[in-house]
Amino acid sequence: MLQIKMVDLKSQYDHIKQRVDEAISEVINSSAFINGPAVKEFSRELAEYNHVNHAVTCGNGTDALQIAMMALDLQPGDEVIVPAFTYVATAEVIALLKLKPIFVDVNPNTFNIDPESVVNNISEKTKAIVVVHLFGQCADMGEILKIASEHGLHTIEDAAQAIGAEYTFEDGRKAKAGTMGTIGTTSFFPSKNLGCYGDGGAIFTSDPEIAEKMRMIANHGQKIKYYHDIVGINSRLDTLQASILRVKLKELDNYCQRRNEAADFYDSHLGDSDQFIIPARAQASTHVFHQYTLRITNGNRDRLKDYLSDLGIPSMIYYPLPLHLQKAYCDHSTGKGSFPVSEKLCGEVLSLPIHTEMSQDQLAFITQSINSFFSKYE
Repeated sequence: MLQIKMVDLKSQYDHIKQRVDEAISEVINSSAFINGPAVKEFSRELAEYNHVNHAVTCGNGTDALQIAMMALDLQPGDEVIVPAFTYVATAEVIALLKLKPIFVDVNPNTFNIDPESVVNNISEKTKAIVVVHLFGQCADMGEILKIASEHGLHTIEDAAQAIGAEYTFEDGRKAKAGTMGTIGTTSFFPSKNLGCYGDGGAIFTSDPEIAEKMRMIANHGQKIKYYHDIVGINSRLDTLQASILRVKLKELDNYCQRRNEAADFYDSHLGDSDQFIIPARAQASTHVFHQYTLRITNGNRDRLKDYLSDLGIPSMIYYPLPLHLQKAYCDHSTGKGSFPVSEKLCGEVLSLPIHTEMSQDQLAFITQSINSFFSKYE
């Protein structure tokens, strides 16, 4: 059995090696390393895949969030609602722009932002809601968009972990993660479901004015070279990465299917237990399983992690501390106990290896090892 990895990018590359190498070679031979043809082509293909009018590429997922907030003209002191249980980049950009992050709790089953907690934290200063589609499935966008409409708020979707997931509204309408709010963002960090071989990001919108403004912001605030109409930043997806992503975008649905097959194996071979909880799947959203995250409810999460490590099975804790308890954000927090679900999850969650190249032998070994560990506590 091959070594088990959290994400096996080398084996994934081996399957698409010829196409990737040809794409890279074409860029090198053209020497169009910045804003080359592959960037425009990838932007168009990504917009088509997501059924959205505009896809604006940029340097990384954090830049995508920053550009989105800058494009909405949010002002220092404006409040932006963000889940307490997520990666720090979401709150980091809010703080960097001198906005005020307002943390809210999440749903204990899906790990996604809790609409009731959103409503309870809206004030006169609230201008936007950042919705993180965590671990691979969409948050309750029907309810979130309703709340946003009632209060006149922008919605920014962080779809970095859920690109390819699809949400179904009550009226039967379907939409891809990152395309339902005012603006959607994503990251192409290598381990993402759609990842490049370095850094990269993108922003989605169907509003042409917002799209044009985001393009300008990402390019030093200019539409015409050397004429800077607004304050911007320098954030580009380089041509080499765009050429790789064009190859991988064609594989994205297959990658999501492969991850689902691994998740189905986990589900069926781990099953029900009073010592851990397998991931819940939201009825309104498909799941692309960027992570397969257990909740270890018997207090033995860290012990299990060490046990698996000794067997050569990697695992990760996403995330060990909620944002409102991070030292950098204490000034924006009401302290411990404010968001009990997020705090509880941080002591329970453990993500197992899941990627496109997992074998049945690897999955069987992982599940047998987990079941063996918990049999000691029955």
